[in-house]
Amino acid sequence: MNVNPIKYVGARPVYVDIEPDTFNMNVNLLKEKITNKTKVIIAQHTYGYPCEMDTIIKIAQGSGICVIEDCCLALGSKYKGSMVGTFGRAGYFSSQWNKPYTTGLGGMVITSDREIAERIESLTANEMCPPSGREVFMLRMQLMIYRLFIYPRTTALAQSLFRYLTKKGAVVGSSSTSEFEPVKADDFFKAMSSVQAHAGIRQLDKIGKNIVHRRKMAQLYDELLAAKGWKPSNDRRDSAEPVMVRYPVRIAEKGEALAQAAKAGVELGSWFECPLHPIETSLASYDYEPGMCPEAEKAAREVVNLPLHPRASVKTVERSVDFITGFTQS
Repeated sequence: MNVNPIKYVGARPVYVDIEPDTFNMNVNLLKEKITNKTKVIIAQHTYGYPCEMDTIIKIAQGSGICVIEDCCLALGSKYKGSMVGTFGRAGYFSSQWNKPYTTGLGGMVITSDREIAERIESLTANEMCPPSGREVFMLRMQLMIYRLFIYPRTTALAQSLFRYLTKKGAVVGSSSTSEFEPVKADDFFKAMSSVQAHAGIRQLDKIGKNIVHRRKMAQLYDELLAAKGWKPSNDRRDSAEPVMVRYPVRIAEKGEALAQAAKAGVELGSWFECPLHPIETSLASYDYEPGMCPEAEKAAREVVNLPLHPRASVKTVERSVDFITGFTQS
């Protein structure tokens, strides 16, 4: 996860290791991390798979602590019949390029807490800065290119080019090198443009079909991988109704697979490459020491992810499974 906002407000992050099957917070380790200085528990629904929210809420209430849900990868996911983002005092979502729906960059926050809602309204009215005309134009062009040219067979090449152009300042990316250290940039709190807002509304109009498609493709991955002797990506608990952003798989030869994927025409994701995303992050600057979360570090070494987005077809899934099962599941 990206912990910049925690550092920006002068707080100190405390890390809880993950469950190896769901990649979410191991709630059995949560209590021991809480002290009289703990203010907030951030529950991240990794890859779209819901956390064990009943346990998290119970622990938080017993300690008088606020819960905020990180739903950036989990739009539409449910826990015990209720949408993620509705259990804590607030929940936030991302609409960056790789998320369940996209406006290019940006996101949204929801809350049922009147005090928090009023503070958010005050912040947006008084501190949010608009994107520049150059940024709006670049995002418009990037959205157009994304719609016309980004498909599973072209994604790997497009992502490499995009990262290169982002570093050169030729496109607008989701993070800049200034965000690899906990120093807030002057334009950090930036508004979305009307171009992004219109794109987001169009995407939300299609979200029902998007969710159905993602669940269908995830089920197909489960079936095809099981047929080849592989176990599915998550244990399917009755309490969870996930809408997965990507389909995670553990393999022993992660680097080799990533190097071969583009030539094979396979859209293979590498995130997360380290416990604190992105990999360029200075761990010490964020109070993280290697070994703090061994399961998260192991997952970073092993996990790749496969496409579930609306442009991923049955053939995409079949090709992805044929490719990934050529490696060793770990």
